[in-house]
Amino acid sequence: MSSSPLDAVRESFETVAADYAQLVKPMFEAASADRVVLAAFAGRLRDHGLGPVADLGCGPGHVTAFLAERGVEAFGVDLSPRMIALAGAAYPGLRFDVGSMTELELADASLGGVLTWYSTHLLPPESVAAAFREIARTLVPGGRLLWGSYVGVDDRVRPEQAYGHPVTYELFMLSIERLVGLIEAAGLVVADRQLTRIPGKERWHARVWASKPPRWTAPTDVGVDR
Repeated sequence: MSSSPLDAVRESFETVAADYAQLVKPMFEAASADRVVLAAFAGRLRDHGLGPVADLGCGPGHVTAFLAERGVEAFGVDLSPRMIALAGAAYPGLRFDVGSMTELELADASLGGVLTWYSTHLLPPESVAAAFREIARTLVPGGRLLWGSYVGVDDRVRPEQAYGHPVTYELFMLSIERLVGLIEAAGLVVADRQLTRIPGKERWHARVWASKPPRWTAPTDVGVDR
């Protein structure tokens, strides 16, 4: 039995990892809009000499590899050891680490960029807030964040199955306003946001671009969640 939401995510993705990896890579290759956004993100980082770039919640590594192919020093972090093993096998030239975006084993101001791509909707709000604080801590001044995931009206959903397997995690579809508030509460500056309805589905996804200001200070209220 999972003892925390993060445990539930880890255990569930250990179970679904192989099937997930087979399904999501073709979906990503067909997602031209996502690929355009990610290529632009990589280009901005490369043009400004920003790196390395952490892909948090990297799964089987296909997005990390996409960034690396576009000239940035990208590496992946994921809760699931099985996902990291699959990523390392598929892309042996890249770095992949088991870890949590809520407690990154990275030094302060050590990253030029961070990507979180369809991963934070698996975390409860307090964990999302912790993740953004960790992202802010580890970015260099001027470092960039690209966040993308599903959004809702603070909906909470508990699927029984995913990718052909039973799962125990929950989905937290926070509103775009709440997510932007959490990013700003971590001390990051939001430059742009985009909200799009997924064709044929009653679901929305969003993207937010943010950066760390030159004179960033750590938030004093570590429990903030607005």
